[in-house]
Amino acid sequence: MGRILVTEKLAPEGLELLREAGHEVDVQLGLSPEEIHRAIPGAHALIIRSATTVTEAMLDAGGELQVVGRAGVGLDNVDVNAATKRGVMVVNAPLSNVLSAAEQTMALILAQARNTPQAHSALVQGRWERAQWTGMELAGKTLGIVGLGRIGSLVAQRARAFDMRLVGHDPFVSAERAESFGVELMSLDELAAASDIVTVHVARTPDTIGLIGTEFISKAKAGIRIINVARGGIVDETALLAGLASGQVSGAGLDVFSSEPMTESPLFGQPRVVVTPHLGASTTEAQLRAGVTIAEQVDLALSGQFVPFAVNVDAGEVPGTVSPFLPLAEQVGAIFAGLVGELPDRVVLTLEGELGGYDDRLVTLAAAKGLLHFSGELVSYVNARSLLRERGVQLNVVTSVQPRDYVSLLTITGAGRSISATLLGLGNEARIVVLDDHDIDVSPAANMLVLHNDDRPGMIGVVGTVLGDAGVNIDDMNVGRSDDNESALMVITTQEPFSVDVGERLRGLDGILQVDLVLLG
Repeated sequence: MGRILVTEKLAPEGLELLREAGHEVDVQLGLSPEEIHRAIPGAHALIIRSATTVTEAMLDAGGELQVVGRAGVGLDNVDVNAATKRGVMVVNAPLSNVLSAAEQTMALILAQARNTPQAHSALVQGRWERAQWTGMELAGKTLGIVGLGRIGSLVAQRARAFDMRLVGHDPFVSAERAESFGVELMSLDELAAASDIVTVHVARTPDTIGLIGTEFISKAKAGIRIINVARGGIVDETALLAGLASGQVSGAGLDVFSSEPMTESPLFGQPRVVVTPHLGASTTEAQLRAGVTIAEQVDLALSGQFVPFAVNVDAGEVPGTVSPFLPLAEQVGAIFAGLVGELPDRVVLTLEGELGGYDDRLVTLAAAKGLLHFSGELVSYVNARSLLRERGVQLNVVTSVQPRDYVSLLTITGAGRSISATLLGLGNEARIVVLDDHDIDVSPAANMLVLHNDDRPGMIGVVGTVLGDAGVNIDDMNVGRSDDNESALMVITTQEPFSVDVGERLRGLDGILQVDLVLLG
């Protein structure tokens, strides 16, 4: 279990989850960057929200850091590249606030269309103003959605209920998918010219900063209204102010700004602009989801398991068929490393049957992680492949959808050794089914004794006597014969590790050809 430094407010349920998992949770709120630098040494995980910026220097200060968790979606405050170079996993909670952000978008669209905040302010100041705050209906208007990911698609679903026409721009979404939630895809220029209201739902990147700027506004339909609940800077605030002054833009709803916290801006004095202080994720439900989700991700990372929302792991989506094979691939990789001792220059991972039909990246990472079990390094899904390359080990992957005896089969070969494993039954029971070309049936274990011996009567008894004299209690034993019936293979597993002298005594027996002790610890 690890020490987890939490520098921003997290849902109590998330903190409790981490404590129940056995971690030391160190909550230190309101720290300056310098104070975080002093607090982070010795921490295995860092959990933040949007106010903490994780820099390269901070990562260097956290020499034992394994994972950075962002309780939310955006990662523009985390140096992901620097983390990746150091083998530090970066995780977020991408689904935690999508619904809240979509609803905040609709709230700003409605507030902008009906001038609700301005009318409220006038009335509480004693002014009964009706004509001045005449709004517009949403029905029949065209909503342009820039970015049709999770939030953009949720906005589309809700806008359809208002009988709006929906157009969208997203180069990563197919026309068929856009049509599935009622959106007509078009270029950004076409969207600008067609939209009565435009809302942006893209990440802040060098390509999207200023995306809604002078050029977009100049090509837009006269009187367009602009909504931004995504990230500050995507809407160019200077260009927006100029558009409002010229009348080309009739209003705006902004939840995010180029610099935050933002308490002074020329936009705040514009009567047709509605502003909120980055409230997209500020709901009780979103905060609870973010806290619990990031706690779950950090716990998985610290326990060495696959983390679904790791952003710097080259893995893609994980189908249900593939996920049970991840721990198996890691186990088989570790056992293979124990068998060969020193990793060879070339290792081949073969995926056959149903497993061979899926994206192999994640299973490959799991196998690579296992191969490095004895490396003495901190190995994660982030750095496993790069650590193998540093050691001069080339890991090649071969896939085939043709089954070979089993629905799915995973095999690692190299240096004249080979081990194949699969999952059996409804419970996905892990079994090693082939070892060095001998058919066997044994569960992977932390303590394994692998013996090659002459295929002759009495060998099992001789080996059993040596183990009994040494006080070794056998958990499982399986014997496989070679195709030529000249040699056999014994695999023995135990709860307690074997001592080295047991191996030496076995090597001295007549008929024993090779002895391998695999002690995974």
